[in-house]
Amino acid sequence: MSKILIIEDDLSIGEMMSIYLYEEGYQVMRAETGRQGEMLFRDFEPDVIVLDIMLPDVDGIQLCTDFRNSSTIPILMVSAKNEVSDRVKGLQTGADDYLCKPFSMRELSARIQALLRRSHAFPPPAQSTATTEQIVHLDLEKRCLFVHSKIIETTFSEFEIMKLFWQNQGRVYSREELLNRVRGFDSYVTERAIDVHIANLRKKIEADPKEPKYIKTVWGVGYKFLLT
Repeated sequence: MSKILIIEDDLSIGEMMSIYLYEEGYQVMRAETGRQGEMLFRDFEPDVIVLDIMLPDVDGIQLCTDFRNSSTIPILMVSAKNEVSDRVKGLQTGADDYLCKPFSMRELSARIQALLRRSHAFPPPAQSTATTEQIVHLDLEKRCLFVHSKIIETTFSEFEIMKLFWQNQGRVYSREELLNRVRGFDSYVTERAIDVHIANLRKKIEADPKEPKYIKTVWGVGYKFLLT
């Protein structure tokens, strides 16, 4: 049974989410403040966090950052703020998805299911084609990125970029080409966001992101991926 931590100060919305998800078969705990959420995060060990941005005691954005700095648990951010800039800020802070209020409970459940599917920690294949020198490995069937045989959490757009790189190693892709790859999944992405995705991927797979070994910048053109 997957465990869901809801951090929501609105009593009616929090109760509604808790009851619906409980009836869907999840184990649910709810916090009404950020501080309560931090304690439950440590003690409850959830599989997904549903986090409201507007909390009475702490900034939800900062709380998201704190969670992300210590864990790869999927975070679904919910908020009445529906401007594009708010959504982008939430995702760049470390949230894996963003849901604008008001929303249906069915959509909430579907978003959580998607996050659980993407974050499920599959073990590396027993008969992996990766050699001992191949530090980075992509399992396309299970949508998993491995570094040193450990699964690395990625957003949907980050995985799509890595998938394109993996299947076409050595080919140089412009920002526009990468943008076209992910635009169908993230309608708010821009060429600047591609640079952010690349920077985040480098942090996840490179020993030294400032001197990347795998994801290379081709100045004036774009990026390419090389295992050697």
